[in-house]
Amino acid sequence: MKDMVHIQASDDFDRAKNKTRFDNIFSIIDSEKKALLSYYDVKKLTKPGSERYLGMRVVEIDQIIGSEGRYKDFSKAFLPKKEHLRQRWERVDRAHLQDVILPPISLFKIGDVYFVRDGNHRVSVAKMQGSYSIDAEVVELTTEITIEPHMTKSDLIKEVIRYEREQMLKESDLHKMLKMENICFTSLGRYDELLRHILGHKYFINQGLDEEISMQEAAISWFVKVYSPIVEIIRNENMLSRFPGRTEADIYIWTIKHWDGLKWKYGQDYPLDEAVKEYNQMYGRNLWAQIKDFFSAIRKKYLSLKK
Repeated sequence: MKDMVHIQASDDFDRAKNKTRFDNIFSIIDSEKKALLSYYDVKKLTKPGSERYLGMRVVEIDQIIGSEGRYKDFSKAFLPKKEHLRQRWERVDRAHLQDVILPPISLFKIGDVYFVRDGNHRVSVAKMQGSYSIDAEVVELTTEITIEPHMTKSDLIKEVIRYEREQMLKESDLHKMLKMENICFTSLGRYDELLRHILGHKYFINQGLDEEISMQEAAISWFVKVYSPIVEIIRNENMLSRFPGRTEADIYIWTIKHWDGLKWKYGQDYPLDEAVKEYNQMYGRNLWAQIKDFFSAIRKKYLSLKK
């Protein structure tokens, strides 16, 4: 009987690991969808507030989407990816097969999802054996960011950016002054940076005036005299094609920084249009370079699967 349990546990691990490899082959282009989330990455992105102990809970396994320290060892489905996991995984599986009661796992809860603090192998075995839920000791970290089980890290970044946009508009009322629907970013922290640009423009205009201009006047002036001219150059130079996945607002932020650097180096009269064009030549990627990057990334992922 003991030998049969050992054989069954070994077969279970082989099936789990082979399923991981099979899933990876079919997700080679978008491997992020199969990646387990890092608790520390999510914590850094969502910036949780208070922490409280929830005690013992019965948690749905499908709500467990990440790990504190083993996110590289298991797939999104909590299937084992590395051979070195075999011994411990099989030991947990044997306990499951023999109906041995194991200690509860330990989880962090952020929003409505969970991250394994201790018990990654127990989650993996339970998932492989078709269990719906698992006993867990839970510590909750509160956040205003919406996190859902299907999310990848990229999805979460987009959600945080959406939240940053909402907060900035709520605090500044910029959406009542400008058409903000076309001013969108793909990187974190940019909406606050945009607001600082407008406030800086307001400060600059107010120099020498007897009466301070309103925020609305400053926002419109910034849009007409600063933002729109740069966007026009971006369009004329067809820069979006050289920065795939980015927006005009992204490139605006980057080129403003580049322009500031050039002004410090060559003088405050350095032409804006020259700064934008130089940035395009220095950092933009033409179509052939983008194709080479794509196939290079595919090759790296393929080689990683063979290890």
